[in-house]
Amino acid sequence: MNFNTMLSAIISSQEAIELEGKFGAHNYHPLEVVLNKGKGVYLWDIEGKRYFDFLSAYSAVNQGHCHPRIINALIAQAKELTLTSRAFYNDKLGLAEKYVCDTFGYNKALFMNSGAEANETAIKLARKWGYTYKGIPDNEAVIVAVKKNFHGRTTAIISASTDPSARRGFGPFMPGFEIVDYDNVDVLEKALANPNVCGLWIEPIQGEAGVYVPHDGYLKTASALCRKHNVLLMMDEIQTGIARTGKMLASDHEEVHPDLLILGKALSGGVLPISVVLADDEIMLVIKPGEHGSTFGGNPLAASVVMEALQVVKDENLAANAERLGVVFRDRMNSLKAKSEWITLVRGKGLLNAIVINDSAQSETAWNMCLKFAEHGLLAKPTHGNIIRLAPPLVITEDQVHECCDIIDQCVMNFKK
Repeated sequence: MNFNTMLSAIISSQEAIELEGKFGAHNYHPLEVVLNKGKGVYLWDIEGKRYFDFLSAYSAVNQGHCHPRIINALIAQAKELTLTSRAFYNDKLGLAEKYVCDTFGYNKALFMNSGAEANETAIKLARKWGYTYKGIPDNEAVIVAVKKNFHGRTTAIISASTDPSARRGFGPFMPGFEIVDYDNVDVLEKALANPNVCGLWIEPIQGEAGVYVPHDGYLKTASALCRKHNVLLMMDEIQTGIARTGKMLASDHEEVHPDLLILGKALSGGVLPISVVLADDEIMLVIKPGEHGSTFGGNPLAASVVMEALQVVKDENLAANAERLGVVFRDRMNSLKAKSEWITLVRGKGLLNAIVINDSAQSETAWNMCLKFAEHGLLAKPTHGNIIRLAPPLVITEDQVHECCDIIDQCVMNFKK
């Protein structure tokens, strides 16, 4: 069967699902919806049914699906040059590096591809800085991480995880991590006092854990403690950054400027894998030629897309839209909570929100509720069993927010276990 014949042969969702089940690894458990088109806040399945997207590819499509400006930037560059590797210079990378440094206020940028790669990069930078500038003895550097974190699934990253599903069966684990409670200043200060600590590695809001928002002042205090103990603040804003929470960065809510800023996902508007680590010269220049890299990292196609994707966020005021409509959305969800037995908690910031379902994390209630949402034209997915994350593209309008809230309200109020 040739490629064109194979494409035309997939005529139903069931066929697509069966193909993935037979030939693909079983490392995901998707809702049984097969999508083949997206525009703005909408997705369509093979049969032509339209859905509101309330996951946004885990906040990778903040600018909306297939934003025409981003797609046009992709096409224009793809016609000229896509990849050279870093064995040579290209005419777009320096422009993109300057653009992101000016946007976020840093001296240097190091582009990679996936969020996990960016976090691995940050780990290496923090350790090398610790040996070079803090005087930590060789191979004794410690990075402090927090419980319920999610930074990716590489073997190094899961060494700092507390999620059994990420760790079980994948040891032995890498040493050099101390894991403390999130949103707890007392345990944090004790951990950072260790002279071998080179970095504090946190998310400003724990998205994958269920949209856990720390109390006001936690990030600012954490930043101050890092300065006090000569520790680098490593902020993973892969899911929370690029306007998702109502500011360009979630750390901007507390006016915190991390030493290492880690970005991905919406950095490309969901068009292709791009990530970046930003830092000032003292930190970034500890890595020398040959010590770190990626064949695709900093390719001209990605560089062109990054600049257009970020400019769309600025031009369309997506952070302000997220801030304003997040309040509207949480008001609607809290009104639903007041009248429903199913919702115990609503939390979030901007358009990164979650509802906690009144059932155990081991039950299928939240999953079945998301199936009902899908039946009524809204796509969302549970995390950690009984938490439903709700995060639409930031181009959503207030009328669309209310339409989506009506769907959620109807499904929750009529839900039967």
